[in-house]
Amino acid sequence: MVIPHPIPYQGSKRRIAHKILDFFPPDTKRLVEPFAGSAAVTIAAAYHGKATTFLINDLNEPLMRLWREIILRPSRIADEYENLWHAQLGREREYYDVVRTRFNRTHEPHFLLYLLARCVKASVRYNSKGEFNQAPDNRRKGRKPSAMRKDIIAVSRLLKGRVEIRSVDFTEILERMTSADLVYMDPPYQGVCRDRDPRYLKGVEFHRFVDCLGMLNENSAQYIVSYDGLTGAKRHGRNLPASIGLLHMMIDAGTSSQSTLLGRSERTIESIYLSPSLSARLGNVSVTQNIKSSEQTTLEDFV
Repeated sequence: MVIPHPIPYQGSKRRIAHKILDFFPPDTKRLVEPFAGSAAVTIAAAYHGKATTFLINDLNEPLMRLWREIILRPSRIADEYENLWHAQLGREREYYDVVRTRFNRTHEPHFLLYLLARCVKASVRYNSKGEFNQAPDNRRKGRKPSAMRKDIIAVSRLLKGRVEIRSVDFTEILERMTSADLVYMDPPYQGVCRDRDPRYLKGVEFHRFVDCLGMLNENSAQYIVSYDGLTGAKRHGRNLPASIGLLHMMIDAGTSSQSTLLGRSERTIESIYLSPSLSARLGNVSVTQNIKSSEQTTLEDFV
């Protein structure tokens, strides 16, 4: 049984979504993703019946337009992708540049889907003007239309009529959360790039994010955060502060796609944080072989 994923996205939590689902209370009603991206956790939760309704949000408005098409008009977006895929044949490199120029001018969702399917390692990159500027992977033509259509239709069936789609600042989403919601947050990682991170249209300032978590704690909100971690021997950014009382665990996410892109083979260890309200409700969570409750975790802990 394979969970459908129509949007390829580097940094997606697709590989560890099943581990994140282990922290869902059994009576979760609505799952909220303020930094949805490829919505891997939402899709997994819908597939396994872990929540009843969903809210996905991302500041990347063209990405959320694509999600609207996938969920609400699956046949149309699948047809548009298929047309682009066939139109490229025999001139793949040139055609990619044409589509990229069209997308940066119009932000049409089918152009973005084609670019995501064709760009290097599904590694999204934006320039300082907010334009998509990643190069194509010239070794492949992108996902075949039949496979893309199958996943688009499957995701639409999972989420249509059950999901709210937004494209606003994450704080607007968090201000509306209550103790009845479960929030999963996978914000732009800190400490990966010194200045502007080209993987994101806009970053998230560390202290602003921490303040929002404090606000959620005051409201007894239940939330899970993916933030920082390790790739090889490199630690990405600071841990979230102990003062906000989160339960911190480490999850082995397997080989890093970014290191593979650079010709290396390194493992990624993801940090997972649970809110005080959620960890108390789950009874402080039993630690398994794949989850370590330690802020001093190193790669050797997972060997």
